[in-house]
Amino acid sequence: MHIVLVNDDGIGAPGIGALAQHIAHFATVTVVAPDRQQSATSHSITLHKPLHVDEVDLGLGGPHRAFQVNGTPADCVKLAVGAFCEHQPADLIVSGINGGANLGLDIVYSGTASAAAEGVLLGLPAIAISLTDAPFHYEASVVVAQRLIEKVASHGLPEGTYLNVNVPPGPYEALKGMAITRIGVRKYRNSYEKRIDPLGRSYYWQAGTIVNLRNEPDTDVHAIEHGMVSVTPIHFDFTNGQLLATLKTWDLSL
Repeated sequence: MHIVLVNDDGIGAPGIGALAQHIAHFATVTVVAPDRQQSATSHSITLHKPLHVDEVDLGLGGPHRAFQVNGTPADCVKLAVGAFCEHQPADLIVSGINGGANLGLDIVYSGTASAAAEGVLLGLPAIAISLTDAPFHYEASVVVAQRLIEKVASHGLPEGTYLNVNVPPGPYEALKGMAITRIGVRKYRNSYEKRIDPLGRSYYWQAGTIVNLRNEPDTDVHAIEHGMVSVTPIHFDFTNGQLLATLKTWDLSL
């Protein structure tokens, strides 16, 4: 099995390192990750400048390889599939392990989730996995990742679908189970701190705090709040099917 690992935290992030070391024991691994932090880059791709790639040593040995790219997570997936896997096609894209939650509509902004979505666009099954909070020890997350990789390898995923996985912090023994969930609601109270740079120009630094909202028991947010791993199938179809019939009753003729 050939697994491509990507992330949005950068090639040196501990999450992708821990996952690569673990997966290398049972699959061939190709790591293609940004050369720097790329969180919240969503599904952006690089069009107007060249992508520079350097092969790096992550200590994996054997047939495994790792590359850093001066691009986004989606760029990394595109390069992996289009340039680095021509002799051994990828079987699965795994994005993570992200250091921080990707719950609810976080996935709209998340580079971690968007890398998995790019895998889906390229016709591959994909998993995005995040460790939601500190302490960022990844031992439990790599075990969860392996279990889901094995299940996806056995059962496959429907076309246009990836799994968004969130793991609460703590040891594996402390996990309360694995919940199949839908997207919950997480909102942020955004604030912008105004500062002055050395040249006297004003600039703004964005900050924000999470607003606690009540979530239904079948949501990813609720699962994490109760110590469970959340597994959410994300379908890459933005069409509001319920509204199609209504729109057809509007007088939209030209």
